[in-house]
Amino acid sequence: MSSVAEGRITGSPVTSVTVGVLRTEDDVLIEAVYEPCTSGESDTAIVIAHGFTGSAGRPSVRRAARVFAGHAAVVTFSFRGHGGSGGRSTVGDREVLDLAAAVAWARSLGHRRVVTAGFSMGGSVALRHAALYGAVGAAHAVGFPPHAQAHGGHNGAHTDAVAAVSAPARWYYRGTPPMRRVHWVVTRPLGRLVGRYGFGTRIHHEEWDPVPLSPVEAVPLIAPTPLLIVHGHRDPYFPLDHPRMLAAAGPSELWLEPGMGHAENAADDALLDRLARWLVRA
Repeated sequence: MSSVAEGRITGSPVTSVTVGVLRTEDDVLIEAVYEPCTSGESDTAIVIAHGFTGSAGRPSVRRAARVFAGHAAVVTFSFRGHGGSGGRSTVGDREVLDLAAAVAWARSLGHRRVVTAGFSMGGSVALRHAALYGAVGAAHAVGFPPHAQAHGGHNGAHTDAVAAVSAPARWYYRGTPPMRRVHWVVTRPLGRLVGRYGFGTRIHHEEWDPVPLSPVEAVPLIAPTPLLIVHGHRDPYFPLDHPRMLAAAGPSELWLEPGMGHAENAADDALLDRLARWLVRA
């Protein structure tokens, strides 16, 4: 995982906006943006992992970055197949390598603590990343994408705390109309065309082989890293059994938010502020 090109807007990397192009372990180029803390120097950086069809430039991601920057430095990036990043989306599998590259980049810019906040698909990726790049996951190397089998928590790619917002607990869930539409986009040729030209998301045509470690299987491997699970009572994609399954699977803190819908679009500034405070203090 390395930064292969970057452009800075005045000053040093830790005091200015920095645009980076990161190379993942499986050789995919990922666009990323570093923004310093707006309230002064911070030894913590928050890495935001967006949801499916999102990107570093989406308004909801920019809003989250703005709120988080009041408490810590922020790294935003686009998952493979999204935004200006290369490759094709694997809908949560190899995306763990993208997040690992962004975390390692944040550490390379001088931050002692790097924490992750994932939304929806990004939440499932954040859970798997915390498990697979932590002490337990590195020892077992269960569910790693093949290129990452040997790396574990090396190269500064581990997280010091993780928050998963609106994340699924298990794969292949089709219990709600929105999730049935997502599966159509991902699994059908016409759906992938809609994803590409309608949502700007390039989706890989191959099925998972092997099936990656599920979010609920990842949770027991995360401790002792602090874990926060956040979910809305009105989430139209994943009902409340998903966060409850995640919270029951291992040490964690659970916030069930009345009136909240799904992911970064539904997280208001007050929730984002609380989330940032938790990540900085965890």
